Amino acid sequence: MMKYECVACGYVYDPEIGDPDSGVAPGTAFEDIPEDWVCPLCGVGKDMFEPLK
Repeated sequence: MMKYECVACGYVYDPEIGDPDSGVAPGTAFEDIPEDWVCPLCGVGKDMFEPLK
């Protein structure tokens, strides 16, 4: 699964880790995160994330 980076603050969403503090379980692909999820560091939406190359 691909990692995604927040273009606003640089936070990297790693699907192997998920975002347990926000209710996103480890193993959750970025595409499967609820649309109302926001970056845990700066609060921007999923539309501000880009795939890491």
